[in-house]
Amino acid sequence: MEKLKKVIGLIKYNIKALIGFEFLFKIISVLIFTPIFMKSFIWIMKLTGYNYLTLENVVSFLLNPLTLICLILLILLLMIYSMFDIITIITILDQSYHQHKIKVIEAISLSLSKCRNIFHIKNIPLAFLVLFLIPFLNLGISSGFISTIKIPEFIYDFIVKNHFLLTLFIILVMALIILLLRWIYALHYFVLENMPFKEACQKSRDLSKKNHLKDLVALVGVQLGISLLYFIFVIIGIVLILLFNKLFSSLTLLKSLTSSIIWGLLAISFIVVSLLSTPISYACISVMFYLHKGAKKERIKEIKVKKMDVKMPKIIKRCAIALSVIALLLGVLFTYGLYRGEYNLNIEYVRNIEVTAHRGASAMYPENTMSAFIGAKELGADWVELDVQQTKDGKIIVSHDTNLLRVTGVNKNIIDMNYEDITTLDAGSFFDKKFKDERIPLFEDVVLWAKDNNMKLNVELKPTGKEHDFEAMVIDIINEYDYASSCVITSQVYSVLENAKAYQSDITTVYVMSLAVGDIISLDKADYFSVEASNVNDALVRKVHNAGKQLYVWTINTEDTILKMIDYQVDNIITDNITLAKDTIMESKTSNVINEFIKFVEDNLK
Repeated sequence: MEKLKKVIGLIKYNIKALIGFEFLFKIISVLIFTPIFMKSFIWIMKLTGYNYLTLENVVSFLLNPLTLICLILLILLLMIYSMFDIITIITILDQSYHQHKIKVIEAISLSLSKCRNIFHIKNIPLAFLVLFLIPFLNLGISSGFISTIKIPEFIYDFIVKNHFLLTLFIILVMALIILLLRWIYALHYFVLENMPFKEACQKSRDLSKKNHLKDLVALVGVQLGISLLYFIFVIIGIVLILLFNKLFSSLTLLKSLTSSIIWGLLAISFIVVSLLSTPISYACISVMFYLHKGAKKERIKEIKVKKMDVKMPKIIKRCAIALSVIALLLGVLFTYGLYRGEYNLNIEYVRNIEVTAHRGASAMYPENTMSAFIGAKELGADWVELDVQQTKDGKIIVSHDTNLLRVTGVNKNIIDMNYEDITTLDAGSFFDKKFKDERIPLFEDVVLWAKDNNMKLNVELKPTGKEHDFEAMVIDIINEYDYASSCVITSQVYSVLENAKAYQSDITTVYVMSLAVGDIISLDKADYFSVEASNVNDALVRKVHNAGKQLYVWTINTEDTILKMIDYQVDNIITDNITLAKDTIMESKTSNVINEFIKFVEDNLK
């Protein structure tokens, strides 16, 4: 608790400078640096002759010498930009520790001079410390673009399900935590005492010796405490507003005002926490830095700041106040119109988002089996996604893995086995013993079932390179039952789509992409695109829709991500949790946003 008070004290003393700088930094990041970064990356792609990036060509793109040089320069600029944020915060906090007031312009001026030291060859590793260690631990210390880096869901799921990789991942995380705790004060020594990287790291190791666990607990504890205070603040505010709303429930305009204040309160709280997240984290580190130095009787140096007599024009302050008032009034008028029925937030007419059962209802049944497909139908899925492969004797069967070890316990590749041998294998016990009678189905049997049950099929082809007439045989089976209008041919290998179109030009094809960067629309053999969720954004959806194509998204199993995809207006959500996806889409079609939010809070207050 004592450390928390010291952290708050450091923040509070120069609160105007901290919030002012962070607000300016975030605005510049969003309006200037982000577009420059994205444009630079696209420029690198064009310079190296790549119009688009997918999983198939990303390795060759990254190994291109020109790409490596450009990306290194771009990453270096990114690190320096992020370092500038941290250096400025440490400078302001140091002035707070020494009880000196500092202006934003003074802090920026001093930070720019400090940033010049980063360009020295021996200090460059310090920037890598910021880029890799701090954001990876997700302690809220990172800033700018670095804080948005995340592991795609499909990679995360793969790691979690693979015990060896999961163990390796945990060991890596622990190693990075230990490294971070050893070097946690290196930035302070670099900024406050002008030490080069190697010496700063050594001093940090000496300072943090025997304090690693205490430092970690303090870091996590401070952030949890701030998060808890933020949560309590928001809840109390909402409760008070709802009580006020009940007292004047008959006055519609006041109810409208209540809704506006709720959203305003949440927005302001979020902005404040966003602006203060980095300063709070570094305030905690700064407090520990000064405490440890005091305990070791090390001299605490003071940065000399050149004072500048610069004042913010009153006109800017007045404009900010006027804009806030206008925003509140517009919010009142808008929500008042909602209550009168002048606006319609029902988005059902915009796009009908369909739900695809990933490998059938694979969360409840063994994947890619008839039980999983029947279960998907019962749960209300619009599509079934399944994987097909070719056996040694030319049969098309339904299986995701090229090797049958995971689902049957038999360590053999499908392409090396005849279908008759595969029919004897147990494809259900790996999921649950009660499914021991499940068999790997023929693709033909699934198509026949789908037609009888009016179920659309997303058929992903998994080539090994040893197949013969693979695409033609799959399409022939679909055509045999006159079911092409309810099927799409999909693959992560673009040449499969080219072969499918060459065989039958009007067959619908979908390119499955783990990575989607650049002009993917130029891939003209793909009628639609199926993209991993972490690569999907509003710009990509607009680009695909403007080209008259559809966008599928995989594999989404959380409500937050489903809601995000609904906001983007994607066309098809591929999921393991069919019920969650269907319910979330239905609620989004029928709910009034503000009333639903108020109802949620009221229900939880009872």
